[in-house]
Amino acid sequence: MSKKYVIGVDFGTDSVRSVILDAGNGEEIASSVFAYPRWKNGLYCNPAQNQFRQHPLDYVEGIEATIRECLQKAGETVASNIQAISVDTTGSTPVAVDKTGTPLALLPQFDNNPNAMFVLWKDHTSTKEAAEINEHAKKFDVNYLKYVGGIYSSEWFWAKLLRLLRVDESVRSNCYSFVEHCDWIPFLLTGGTDVHEMKRSVCSAGHKALWAEEFGGLPPNDFFNSLNPLLNNYTSRLFTETYTADKPVGSLSVEWAGRLGLSTSVIVGVGAFDAHMGAVGGQIEPYYLSKVMGTSTCDMLVAPLSEVKDVLVQGICGQVPGSVIPGMMGMEAGQSAFGDTYAWFKNILSWPLSNLLQNSSVIDVSTAETLIKELGDKMIHQLSIAAEKLPLNEADELSVDWLNGRRTPDANQLLKAAVTGLTLGTDAPRFFKALVEGTCFGAKAIVERFVEQGIPVKGLIGIGGVARKSPYIMQTMADVMGMPIKIHRSEQTCATGAAMFAATAAGIYAKVEEAMNAMGQGFDKEYFPDKEKAAIYEKRYIKYLELGRFIEQQTTENIAK
Repeated sequence: MSKKYVIGVDFGTDSVRSVILDAGNGEEIASSVFAYPRWKNGLYCNPAQNQFRQHPLDYVEGIEATIRECLQKAGETVASNIQAISVDTTGSTPVAVDKTGTPLALLPQFDNNPNAMFVLWKDHTSTKEAAEINEHAKKFDVNYLKYVGGIYSSEWFWAKLLRLLRVDESVRSNCYSFVEHCDWIPFLLTGGTDVHEMKRSVCSAGHKALWAEEFGGLPPNDFFNSLNPLLNNYTSRLFTETYTADKPVGSLSVEWAGRLGLSTSVIVGVGAFDAHMGAVGGQIEPYYLSKVMGTSTCDMLVAPLSEVKDVLVQGICGQVPGSVIPGMMGMEAGQSAFGDTYAWFKNILSWPLSNLLQNSSVIDVSTAETLIKELGDKMIHQLSIAAEKLPLNEADELSVDWLNGRRTPDANQLLKAAVTGLTLGTDAPRFFKALVEGTCFGAKAIVERFVEQGIPVKGLIGIGGVARKSPYIMQTMADVMGMPIKIHRSEQTCATGAAMFAATAAGIYAKVEEAMNAMGQGFDKEYFPDKEKAAIYEKRYIKYLELGRFIEQQTTENIAK
């Protein structure tokens, strides 16, 4: 009997990666990564205004290039036995589309309009709209925000849609519907031509678009029309039904089968967000917080529906039945900046290199470029080594991790980061140490919110690049949390999770838990808390909370002025 293979595709913030796995045991046969060229060049983005947009062609070119490279590496025997493809994406990352489901940026008149492109998860241009949604929701007897933690975020679907409709008349006139990235890719691969036939993920719909079974779907049109007439009747252009990621969307279209070099019999599964599929790829367990740590963090927790059905955790990114594992409650939290925090500090330190070294009269341009790359590649690693050697004191420099606002607990994207306790003795390793501790304190605040509202956290699972590559950060995480964190072995956990869902959508496994058990690669590292450091961090965490409250107070007062 010939082996069966599946493809998992993970659309991250900076790149897309595809893997081919043996559906029987999860062995990786081939992998490929494609950096988004337009994104890499900073096109369509304005960080000073918190505008982050991605062109759909980056996604289209990326999925074609990575799957074709994987198939070339794997060989014809593997290619002829591919059973299914599933994808995960960042989110909420929606785009304005026409009635055929085509993103407006793929139409000639919109090809350079950022408002016609995917609005990346970390785009915070719609903070005003999110605030309006939160205030507006108070007017209704039904709490339409109850399943998204009680606070709507500027990172999410409706705030982004309202912002686009307000600021761009041409997009407003041509936008028929609004579509999440994770829903559009399967629609594209299966040759969809009618947006009303697009299968929407319960993951994206429940966590970001206010869909809930209790509401009969989305909130009623009156909720949106009375918020702003620009949203009148938009619900009729969206969806009523949603689907879990273990279900098939259809099969590859003739066009995409040809573009990828696969058969039209290959199943395409329902999409979902990266952290949700990543949690499955990382073999999540009930009441273990699965931390997908990359540019930001997404923290996933699953629990039996019978045990948590009446619990509503305030200030998280939602709780949706089936959003991670069908049949279980999926709860999401996270931090808006994690790896981005370290990247920001690296860029600060690298400014003289990037801006002065190439004009040096001492070395040539080629040598300068090589040196810049070498130092950039080594910087975080060397800072970590130096920071790890520093003694830990209660009065050390202290940071609050809101460089990109606060996602959870209690979303507020207007908040800013801060560092206190600086002296002339503060050097780069001490500053870096404070940033690392700040991100870990932010993670601890999430765990405490779950626990104080009745959801126990039995342990931590670390997933993603930061988890695998940064022992110092992970040890600090264990010390701050006061609990162990085990690191998953897989280098491509999100893509692996997508592949597990692909195997389930193809019928190779009856449930995704079976795919997870058969294809999971296990854990290869575990960090345990140092009791002495944990005791000091408990005191420093109290100071972190105090500093955070001060920042919130100042932010509120500034808004009121």
